Amino acid sequence: MTPADLSRTVVRAVRCAVEDGELPADAVVPDRVVVERTRPGGVGEYATPVAFQVARSARRAPGEVAAVLARRLEVADGIERVEISGAGFLNFVLRKRSVADLLREIHAQGIRYGCAPDPDPDPDPDPAPDHAPDHAPDRERERDRDLAAVPAPRAEVRARVVRDALLRIAATQGSTPNATEPAPSTAPTPSTAPTQDTVPTPDTAPNIAPVPAREGDVVARFGVDAAAWAMLAVAPHESPVFAERLLAQDESNEFFRVRYAHSRARALTRNAAQLGFESLPGEVVGENALLRVLAEHPLALEAAAHHRAPERLVRQLVELADALLDFQYRVLPQGDEKPSAAHRSRLAVAEAAGTVLAGGLTLLGMDAPERL
Repeated sequence: MTPADLSRTVVRAVRCAVEDGELPADAVVPDRVVVERTRPGGVGEYATPVAFQVARSARRAPGEVAAVLARRLEVADGIERVEISGAGFLNFVLRKRSVADLLREIHAQGIRYGCAPDPDPDPDPDPAPDHAPDHAPDRERERDRDLAAVPAPRAEVRARVVRDALLRIAATQGSTPNATEPAPSTAPTPSTAPTQDTVPTPDTAPNIAPVPAREGDVVARFGVDAAAWAMLAVAPHESPVFAERLLAQDESNEFFRVRYAHSRARALTRNAAQLGFESLPGEVVGENALLRVLAEHPLALEAAAHHRAPERLVRQLVELADALLDFQYRVLPQGDEKPSAAHRSRLAVAEAAGTVLAGGLTLLGMDAPERL
């Protein structure tokens, strides 16, 4: 069970408790439940304050609501243990999931890893590929034409970038447009792009600060993708910062590191093929940082959609890229080593990280380069 799965499981538990009469019929069932990593010294791995959300409408103490939900959740698949702390916080220990299962899931879902399950999926004879490069040049040319179009004022440029990213991110969680949260009707594929009709109006979109006047034409200075990265790297209501390091092709530039990490993942696959082996999901010892970020990607994606915060996805991609760049040196055989099961497993981890980076960049509307 992923953290995002846990959030949906808790929502179902609340709904079922109401339907079965364990909670009052007029108790409000939340659309989403916040699930966060337990703080140092806390109980379990994840915690949620859902009992406090429900308690008021249920006219019950949070501790009573938590007890009702705990009884249901402790028998749910994927949950090892549920404990109540404080006045009604639910704390969870999840059943251990094998590395191989995580990697197989990422491989099966491709760049859609982290998307909420479609409740009514349509048959798709052409599933989305694991990576986004095939359509990237066309998408980049379209953005070049759109963002470089002359009379677009600075406020309009950033508003378009932020809103388009929010539409794609919201779509991963199956959101639909409403009065407070814009969202498209399709989940992300390499070619997904909001149309003029789906862009939210100023009344429904979050407050978006424009590009500061002193920055001038940032698209001309930094290029479409780098300028968009700076616009999305901070909360929509904050003014973006356009530093010269956006043009740097080194580790000082987070945007470069994320794209470079993706290209390194693809290069590792090519290098392994030259050495005569392919990836094979299996157990990997001692790579907790990279595997943790991969496992928590669905939760980060859900949080970005819920809070309408593309900067959360940006931070997630930077953390993933840094973990992959540190991990890459242990993937291929060194010296006289022969490819082993351990190398195949580590290659599968690197490929999974590359897939997730490609999906994240696609959601932000950016190119995921094969080579850099």
